[in-house]
Amino acid sequence: MVRSFCLLIAAVLACASCRATHMMDATCTEITTNKSYSCEGLGLREIPGSLPVTTEILDFSFNVLPSLQKSTFSGLESLLHLDLTRCQINWVYEDAFHNNRQLQTIVLTGNLLMFLSDSAFAGPLSLRELVLTQTGISTISFIPMTNLDSLDTLILGSNHISSLQLPPNFPTKNLKHLDFQMNHIRVITAKDVSILQKTSNMTLIFKGNNILHVEPGAFRSHFYSLDFGGCADIPGVLAGIQNSTTQTLWLGTFNDMEKVPDITPGVLEGLCKVSVKDLYLQLRHFKNLNAAMFHCLTKLRKLDLTHTHISALPPGISGMGSLRELVLSFNSFQHLCNISSAAFPSLTHLHIKGNLQALQLGSGCLEGLTELQHLDLSHSHIESLNCCSKALNGLSSLKFLNLSHNTKLQIQDMFFREGASLELLDVAFTHLHIARDPLQGPFRNLHLLQVLNLSSSYINASTQHLFQGLENLVLLDLSQNIFESGIVPKDKLFQQLSNLEVLILSSCELTAVDNQVFHGLAKLRHVDLSHNKFTALSTGVFSKLKSIYLNFAYNRIRIVPRDQIESLPGHSVINLSYNPLACTCSNIGFITWYGQSLDKVEDPEGTTCSEPKSLAGAPLATVAVSCGISTAGIVAVVLVLLSCVAISIWGAHYFKQNYQQI
Repeated sequence: MVRSFCLLIAAVLACASCRATHMMDATCTEITTNKSYSCEGLGLREIPGSLPVTTEILDFSFNVLPSLQKSTFSGLESLLHLDLTRCQINWVYEDAFHNNRQLQTIVLTGNLLMFLSDSAFAGPLSLRELVLTQTGISTISFIPMTNLDSLDTLILGSNHISSLQLPPNFPTKNLKHLDFQMNHIRVITAKDVSILQKTSNMTLIFKGNNILHVEPGAFRSHFYSLDFGGCADIPGVLAGIQNSTTQTLWLGTFNDMEKVPDITPGVLEGLCKVSVKDLYLQLRHFKNLNAAMFHCLTKLRKLDLTHTHISALPPGISGMGSLRELVLSFNSFQHLCNISSAAFPSLTHLHIKGNLQALQLGSGCLEGLTELQHLDLSHSHIESLNCCSKALNGLSSLKFLNLSHNTKLQIQDMFFREGASLELLDVAFTHLHIARDPLQGPFRNLHLLQVLNLSSSYINASTQHLFQGLENLVLLDLSQNIFESGIVPKDKLFQQLSNLEVLILSSCELTAVDNQVFHGLAKLRHVDLSHNKFTALSTGVFSKLKSIYLNFAYNRIRIVPRDQIESLPGHSVINLSYNPLACTCSNIGFITWYGQSLDKVEDPEGTTCSEPKSLAGAPLATVAVSCGISTAGIVAVVLVLLSCVAISIWGAHYFKQNYQQI
């Protein structure tokens, strides 16, 4: 009977424990003390009373609130941002936010709204953003306009809206972003959108609607951005926005869209009656491309022809002197000269990323682009046996050059003879072959270079004079390259880099770093030595710096001498995660330091014990190792000492007797 009673008590306690654990699991996470909380996905059916009245940001998404009442959020008077994504909300009653005067953003994404009271959004003094994506709305009139005059963003994407018919009280006073993407809008009349003529500098999004007709002149205003992405009838869209002004016009399409008509001569004629600065035509298909197709594009500042199935730009293009940025990525150029660069003399940015076949650089194909500052030729299967002075001839203003993820570049002497202005050079994941010259470095004239990415470029990182002339370099990435014998030598490899702040040497199969390697790098503050083969931690090389971030993650370090870790400068941070650290008495000095210096370590969750087996996988911060002598040990030592004393006394007595007999 007593045993049964005890079992009953144990069961009750167990249930109470389970209940307590469940309630704890359902507690909202505090992001910012007393201000920001996340209750996402906790299965809650009401706002927790534990949330303080000072809460400003609340993520309550993926819970269950079938209806919003006047009392639902009444205790959160300081709310600024409220996310109610997918909370199964169907009904929003009157004055649901009456007590949330400061509320600026309401997100109702993914709730099937069946009823919105006329005063559903009354209360906030300046509601600025209302997100009604995927809410089942089929008509604009379903949305109550009361108290929306302060809106600057209204998002109505992925609904069932087929007709705009914006009402006379539609909030246009402060509206800057209106999103109708992925609806079912087919026809737009001037009457439907006449209210938008009161706006200025707005972003208006219609992408993903299969618009078949826009009444000519329906949009007559100054827009910041117009997005008709995926719309089949480009001439119809251009007729609808004639006499309008916009900074950005999107007329591209998407990979998953049904086949849209090709762009043929005449399709872009309507652009002559629209003032556009930036034009996006990505994923359109040009057919019979000729110079005449550009005659309405002469005032463009940017032209994006990404993945437009072109292999050459036609000769004879004229009047493009205003163009500053040209994007030709993911096309099929065979030769850099195929882009007719002379037609765009004012270019500052040129992108030919991801060319679909091997791009030949040639010689002097870009020499007329004297103002070019940014050139991206990455992922274009480039192979050059004499890179890159001839190919980049004339580009004396170039500041950014990306040649990463190509095939092979061979440098005979100087990488880029006219590169005196270059500030960033990225050659990552490109086989870079440098002709050996014991006295001359390939980058010796790039005195303004600040960022150099040589990651996985197959260079011999031990080559002397490799970084000659790079006295202004701030960031150097040498990851996934090989040093001879797995050691960063003590020669002068880095000593010319007096302004270097960030050095990345991860995945270089390093086993050691000489103590003199970083001598003179007084500004060094970030060194990444992760994913190497270090078995010992060496920090003396950094002892003269004021602070340093050291990443030794994913190495083979087992024991860390305390003097090594304590020699780090005062404000330093170290990452030793994913090393086979010993949590034994042989490492007690480091373990003690670690427990006292958690503000100096990164990734404590990944910094775990590997031995003894009983502690394998345990976070180092949770481990306490006792290395004192136990009572039994003390008794044993005392007994041994007493035994030694007794033996010594007996031995002395024995020898004394024998000596007297002699």
